[in-house]
Amino acid sequence: MKVRRSDRLIDMTRYLLERPHTLVPLTFFSKRYESAKSSISEDLAIVRRTFAQRQTGILETVPGAAGGVRYIPIMGKAEATDFIGAMANRLSETDRLLPGGYVYLSDLLGTPDVLRQIGRLIATQYLDQKVDAVMTVATKGIPIAQSVSQFLNVPFVIVRRDSKITEGSTVSVNYVSASSARIEKMELSKRSLAAGSGVLIVDDFMKGGGTVNGMRSLIAEFDAKLVGISVFAEGNFSGDRMVSDYTSLIRVDEVDTKANTLHAVAGNYMDKNMAKLEELSK
Repeated sequence: MKVRRSDRLIDMTRYLLERPHTLVPLTFFSKRYESAKSSISEDLAIVRRTFAQRQTGILETVPGAAGGVRYIPIMGKAEATDFIGAMANRLSETDRLLPGGYVYLSDLLGTPDVLRQIGRLIATQYLDQKVDAVMTVATKGIPIAQSVSQFLNVPFVIVRRDSKITEGSTVSVNYVSASSARIEKMELSKRSLAAGSGVLIVDDFMKGGGTVNGMRSLIAEFDAKLVGISVFAEGNFSGDRMVSDYTSLIRVDEVDTKANTLHAVAGNYMDKNMAKLEELSK
């Protein structure tokens, strides 16, 4: 039975939103709705225009017999600025400071809407790069990795500090914790990454960068390639960080251990991605 345009638009939009970075042939929609390709093209033009106006994403057209359309999620400059500002204010709330200079983040990283926004924001930075997998370390980074992987439509892999029999054979590396100066171990299942994979590292909080540097070493052990490093928040660190090329959404710039307070500001995300965000917001 032929489907009405209003019904097609709703179902088509839902289908695309659930499958980011996936090439969908026009013939698929034509058969799905029993409609001519010309009608499908008109529908997609409406969706493309709405996505652009609302800065929901880019609807990319790939020409040719094997072509189709691909939805690429984005976050525009205004929305990114507002979200990062709101998160900096939330992190500056009282009683968030934990022993060792860490910050309580569980309430934020347990909120679905916050995770969706983090995922969109990080995915926007890497929309034009080849990411085959998102990597994080158990346990606090897992929700962020899952959200980013959903918007990039790639798998996420979890690095662990202790062996799990369900992981099978693993590859392990020793790394130095920058905050404690101790040697620790992390490992990843041998089946997690293929050689040559492009890997994006994400984490919830970074101080000295020892954990992130350990994951970078682990990527090298798999003969994979590091695409980038993104963290939700970075803290104050008096020494030299073990990683320098990274992106942070939030930066904790002031810590008062006596008053048990801290102050957070925007990280370097906007500075590193301003040109891209302005282009996407046109």
